[in-house]
Amino acid sequence: MFKRLRRLRLNQNLRELVKETRLDIRDFIYPLFAIEGSQIKNEISSMPGVYQMSPDEILQECQELKKLGIYHILLFGIPAHKDSCGSEALSDQGIVSKTIRTIKEKHPDITITADLCFCEYTDHGHCGIIDPKLKTVDNDATLEILAQQAIVLCSSGADIIAPSTMMDGMVLTIRNALDAAGFCHIPIMSYSTKFSSAYYGPFREAAQSAPGFGDRKSYQEDPANRREAILESLNDEVEGADILMVKPALAYLDIVRDIRERTLLPLAVYNVSGEYSMLKMAQKSGIIDYEKVMIETMLSFKRAGADIIISYHTKEVAKYLSQIK
Repeated sequence: MFKRLRRLRLNQNLRELVKETRLDIRDFIYPLFAIEGSQIKNEISSMPGVYQMSPDEILQECQELKKLGIYHILLFGIPAHKDSCGSEALSDQGIVSKTIRTIKEKHPDITITADLCFCEYTDHGHCGIIDPKLKTVDNDATLEILAQQAIVLCSSGADIIAPSTMMDGMVLTIRNALDAAGFCHIPIMSYSTKFSSAYYGPFREAAQSAPGFGDRKSYQEDPANRREAILESLNDEVEGADILMVKPALAYLDIVRDIRERTLLPLAVYNVSGEYSMLKMAQKSGIIDYEKVMIETMLSFKRAGADIIISYHTKEVAKYLSQIK
C-alpha cells in the first residue's frame, strides 16, 4: 500500500490532488515604507528590491501590486522630524496619515494596515516614551500616546491597526479608544508575540529606527522563552485583538504552531527583513535556487499554522504563483 502511494505521487496531477498546504496571494501583506517628498524611490542597501518611497511613488507601486493580485499593504512612515515623544505620529499631516489619504483617494480597494509604533518617530529610536530616571520605556505613558495615534490613523482611512510596541495592555487601551471614537469596526492586528531579535537589522536601516542607546529587551520577548511567548498572544486575544502575530517567523515556527493550537483567531507571521536579506544575499552568491527556497520558506509558514504572511517577498511570490496556474 505504501509503495503504491509513493508511486502515485510521482504523477504531478496526483501530487496536486493530495497536497496539504497551498499558497494563495490573497493571504499575503506587502510592507511599504513612506518617506516625505516627491519622486523619491531609495533602494535599501541591505534589502535589495525594497525601497523608501514618497507618496507619489507609492501610488505607482499600488498600481503594480494590484496587477499582481496584491491588495493588502502594511504601511510604515519615515518622518522628516523626530523628537523624544514622537510628536509627528500624532499629526494628521504626518507622513503615514498623508500617505493613507493619498492611497485611498486613488486606490480605495487597497486594504491598508497601519503600523502603530514610535521607533520611527523618536530621536532615541525606542518604541515609546522614555522614563528619564529609569532610562527605559514608560509603559503607561506610551499607552496614552498609542491610543491617540490609533485614532489619527483611523481618521485618515486606515483599515487595520497593527500595534507593534509590545507594551502591556496596548490592545485593550487601543480597543477602548477606537470604540469611544466611533471606530469599533476597525480590527486590531496585534504584534502579540514579538521577539527581541537580531533578525530586525535591515529593517532598522529601512525605517531609520535603530535605538540610540541600549536595546529593546525590556519590552520585547526573550527568544529563549516558549511559554511566555504563548502567553503574550493569549493575553492579547483576551484584551480584544482580532488577529494575532508572531515576529520573526522563520526561527519561531514552533511558537507559531503552539499559538495556532491554542486560538481560533487568524494568525499572522512577519517574515522579517533579516530573513528576506539572507535569501537575497544567498541568491546573489549563487549558493541556492532562490525561487525554490523562497517558496519552500513560505510553505513552512503556512504549514506551521499561519493564515497571513507579511513578507517583502510578496511580489515575487505573486509572480511565481501566476506562472504555475
